[in-house]
Amino acid sequence: IPLKALRWLFEEHAPLVIRFRMDPAMWRWLAAMLRECTAPRYAVNKARMLRVARYSQACLAELRRDTGLRYDDGQRGTLQLFRTPEALDRAAADVEILRRYDIPHTLVDRDACLAIEPGLACAAERIAGGLHLPGDETGDCHLFTTQLAQVLEQRGVRFRLKSAVERFVQCGDRIGGVVVAGRLETADAYLLAGGVWSPALVAPLGLRLPVHPVKGYSMTLDVVDPACAPVSTVMDEAHKVAVTRLGGRIRAAGIAELAGFDASMDPARCRTVRHVVEDLFPRATKGAEVSFWAGLRPMTPDGTPILGGTGYRNLFLNTGHGTLGWTMACGSGRIVADLMSGIAPAVEAADLSLARYARTPRSPAPPDGVGGPVAV
Repeated sequence: IPLKALRWLFEEHAPLVIRFRMDPAMWRWLAAMLRECTAPRYAVNKARMLRVARYSQACLAELRRDTGLRYDDGQRGTLQLFRTPEALDRAAADVEILRRYDIPHTLVDRDACLAIEPGLACAAERIAGGLHLPGDETGDCHLFTTQLAQVLEQRGVRFRLKSAVERFVQCGDRIGGVVVAGRLETADAYLLAGGVWSPALVAPLGLRLPVHPVKGYSMTLDVVDPACAPVSTVMDEAHKVAVTRLGGRIRAAGIAELAGFDASMDPARCRTVRHVVEDLFPRATKGAEVSFWAGLRPMTPDGTPILGGTGYRNLFLNTGHGTLGWTMACGSGRIVADLMSGIAPAVEAADLSLARYARTPRSPAPPDGVGGPVAV
């Protein structure tokens, strides 16, 4: 890695927080990620993510109509805030890709930001402008997931929670079964959607998934003053923290920290997330109790998920979504379901498979004795 790039990574304003550790897998993954940090690669990867995200939004709307699910959802768009004129000017690259894919968007000035999100009035002097995406949706992903699980159980799906997946059983170019809690389970096809644990589960099969855990921080607070709270989602581009209104609550999430499989919380990172909320919406949650947690995002070097088949005829992958897990969830699920059924997906999917990594770094193994989830 060039010395200049290393210095950039460890600067305070860098988008990644790195816990220095002697972890060769982490440094290989980081080097692969840096190779994607060029304008041409950014354009390719951003286009892939937008393709999946847009398709996913359509699939989510269809699912909502089919099931009637409600999950503190809203369809009032996202406002991406820029604190300096320079940052606003740099948004031109994103705007060009949005225009190419016919995604509704508007670059707006400070006054327009306040019209979209009146709760920002107390922070007006810190805002240079924004990028408004009126088609974006919001919702509580935990509420969505638990309600969807109930619907699926009613339709015959059986969940085996808290059951450790131990290993796949290889039979030539096929998977013959998967050992779950000491018991061999067999099926016609197998889908691995194991998040950060996916690489360790397929490593014995000779498959290398360039998926690495990147820690993110989240917090939830009750709204004290609705008039001073966001009406939808505000993304603070400077701090890479998103602030979302979920009914009578506010959820804020952000930070990207490389610390292996350590999910402990750094108080300084928690303060950063809280600072963004208090800086932009100081009256909205004043005096409210705060709940923090941290989780590990499964990140690929290029930011795009890995969807589709493997070298094994009946083993498929749905992993590596990073910070956009729910954003891409429904579209990713439909793409993989079509591929497993021998149906051509409604959107281009060939460049989303593991095959795009002709040579990939070996991914980190999780701590001893820890298994990951797999759908059978």
